[in-house]
Amino acid sequence: MKKILVVDDDKTLLTLLKRYLEHRGYQVEQVCSGTEALEACLKNPPDLVVSDVLMPEMDGLEFCRRLRNIPNGRLMPFIFLSSKSELEDRINGHSMGADDYLTKPVAPRELEAKIEALLERSHRIHAEIIRLIQGRPDPGHLANQFSTAVGVENSKTFAQIGAKPQPLPLTPAEERVFWQVIQGLTNKEISDRLFISPRTVQTHLSSILHKLKLHNRSQLVRFAYEQGYKRPKE
Repeated sequence: MKKILVVDDDKTLLTLLKRYLEHRGYQVEQVCSGTEALEACLKNPPDLVVSDVLMPEMDGLEFCRRLRNIPNGRLMPFIFLSSKSELEDRINGHSMGADDYLTKPVAPRELEAKIEALLERSHRIHAEIIRLIQGRPDPGHLANQFSTAVGVENSKTFAQIGAKPQPLPLTPAEERVFWQVIQGLTNKEISDRLFISPRTVQTHLSSILHKLKLHNRSQLVRFAYEQGYKRPKE
């Protein structure tokens, strides 16, 4: 289940968005300021952020700017949902690092479509990262782009993959899910491959993240890369 952080000081709107998105199958966390939002992202990073611009303590623009300066937030999908609708406002939102900018009032179905599109793009990016982990990098600029995305700063990091990784502190069932997740597969795809329910996949994934002291799939992919875990031969 994908987790969405909704940030707005309008509690009525927060309640409406939470109900709608949870009904559509998302897990929703809601906060009322940029300060709370940044703390939430540091503590337990969401899969995507929907944020207002005008808020107390720290506005959405500053929140987005700071989020893009922390490792967990650099690639996090981010949507502004704001009453500020002028061209300059939208430009400012994108210049801070937002992936999309919607103006209030917005049709819930449009917001949902934007969320799904960004999550799908994020999934494709992670899948490309997996190609690097498996030793099949894309040529040219794509290799540089995605090596930067996982924190690779020089070619020595790639060489370290040859070192033998430590045994995983996982049960056999969890380990089977681990290998599928680091290939970039969704819970549904893993469910179909391993003949278990998506709920069981999520239960195993939650246990894996807890045991490895990680917060989300992105960190798990990076962990697998840095520790030298490669897809086992079938």
